[in-house]
Amino acid sequence: MHIETIVIHAGQKPDPAYGAVMQPIYQTSTFAFKGVNKPGEFDYSRSGNPTRKALEECLAALEGAKRGFAFGTGQAAETTMLAYFNSGDHLIVHDDLYGGTYRLLTQVVAKNGVEVEFVNLRNLDALQKSLRPNTRGIWAESPTNPLMNVLDLRAIGKIGRDRNILTICDNTFLSPYFQRPLELGIDVVMHSTTKYINGHSDVVGGALITSNDKAAEKIAFLQNAMGTCAAPHDCFLVLRGIKTLAVRMEVHNRNALALAHWLEKHPKISQVLHPGLESHPQHQLAKSQATGFGGTFSFRVKGGQDQAFKLLSSVKLFTLAESLGGVESLIEHPWTMTHVSMPQDVRKSVGITEDLIRVSVGIEHIDDLIADLDQAIGR
Repeated sequence: MHIETIVIHAGQKPDPAYGAVMQPIYQTSTFAFKGVNKPGEFDYSRSGNPTRKALEECLAALEGAKRGFAFGTGQAAETTMLAYFNSGDHLIVHDDLYGGTYRLLTQVVAKNGVEVEFVNLRNLDALQKSLRPNTRGIWAESPTNPLMNVLDLRAIGKIGRDRNILTICDNTFLSPYFQRPLELGIDVVMHSTTKYINGHSDVVGGALITSNDKAAEKIAFLQNAMGTCAAPHDCFLVLRGIKTLAVRMEVHNRNALALAHWLEKHPKISQVLHPGLESHPQHQLAKSQATGFGGTFSFRVKGGQDQAFKLLSSVKLFTLAESLGGVESLIEHPWTMTHVSMPQDVRKSVGITEDLIRVSVGIEHIDDLIADLDQAIGR
C-alpha cells in the first residue's frame, strides 16, 4: 500500500468488541486472565496494551519494518535504545545532533561505562578510522539538528553490516513520509513522535522501529523491564495525528522550501541551511535518499546574536518556542535554547553559533509566513 493509505489503516482495523472505527483508548492497567495459567493477549499495560499495539503496528508499517515500539517521550526511546549497550562497549555518535541527546550521552550513558565518541560522520574515512574491536553501535541523525547536515545512510549502513555493528538513525526531521532509513541499510530508526508523526503539539512520545530480529527482541525486553512505554491516551493522540501525516508533510515541505528560497535572497541573512537548496553541500545526497526535505531548517543572520534576538523578539505569527513539527510555525535560538546543554566550545566546534536561528515551518499560508519574517528582520 501507499503511505497515504498506510497512515490511515495500518494497525487500525475496526475494534472487534463493538466495531469502533477509531482505535479505542484502553485506559486500563490490568487485564483479566481467562483462567488459571491462561492469560489473554494482554495482562498488564506496561507489557502490552491494545491502543499501544495499534500505534506500534502502524509505526512499523510506515517505516516498512517488522516491529515498532512506542515510548513515553523521544528521550525515553533514546534511553531504552542506549540501554542496549553495555559497559565497555564503544558507541560512535555524529558530532552534530540534538542537545538533549548530547546531554543524555555525556552525562548518563558515558558515566555508565559506555565509551561514547563523537565523530563527523559526513567524513566516512573518519568513521572507518574510529572503528574499534569493541565498537557496538553507530548513532546518526539525518538531517541533523540544527545544522541540517545530511549523512550518507547507505554508506553508514554498509559499514555497520560489514563489521556487525548496530546502526541507529534518528529520522524525526523527515518522518517516514520522506525518508525510510531501514530501506537504506540502517538497523534501527528512532523518532520523537512528538514532532511530525503526531504533528499537533499536544502530546510527547517516541518510537524505535526495526526489522532486525535480535534488536527487536532486546528492545521489547528493555521497554517492559524499564517501563518506558507510551500511555494508552498518548498512543491514541499519536494515532489520530498520524492519519494526516501525508497531507501535512507535503505542505510543511512546500512552505519550508519557499521560505528558504526567500531567505537566501534577503540582504540581512548570511546563510540558509536547507538540504533542498542547491547551495547546500549535500543537496544531491539528500535527493538520492529522501523524497522531500521536511519543514525544519536553520539560517544565520548578519549582525550576530543581537540581530538574532531582535528578529526573535519581533515575530508575530511564528511562536518563539522549542520543539518542531506541529501545524503551527515555531522559531528558536539553538545557542540559548535547544542546544544550551552542550558546552560552548562543543557548540562552536560543530557550527552552532549565536547567529543561528532554527524554524519549524507550519502549514499556514506561505505569504503570511514570509510577511512575518520580513517585518521581523527589517531592512
